[in-house]
Amino acid sequence: MPHVLQPSERERFRLTLNTDGRPHPVENVLSVVTITLGVIAFISTFWLVAHAISAWVGTLGFGIGLYSQYVSATTPQRSLNIIGLVGSFVGAALGIAHGGFMPN
Repeated sequence: MPHVLQPSERERFRLTLNTDGRPHPVENVLSVVTITLGVIAFISTFWLVAHAISAWVGTLGFGIGLYSQYVSATTPQRSLNIIGLVGSFVGAALGIAHGGFMPN
């Protein structure tokens, strides 16, 4: 019964994007880049003077995210892609609404 309370060493939780057991280096990098750009685009919308950063980074993140979603191989990659796509879209939309692609 003690195995119920604590997982064994070989059953420890591992955070991985390769849940199918095969390496996917290109897809992993694309997923991480997508979520990074999405977070940057979303967070930069909180400052109105950073509208150009939001617009450009959001547009770039949205394009990379769409391609990354197309070539993704595992569910964790797709999850990161969707979160990054939403952040990129919101960042690009608010960046364009606050002043567009060119700085004032």
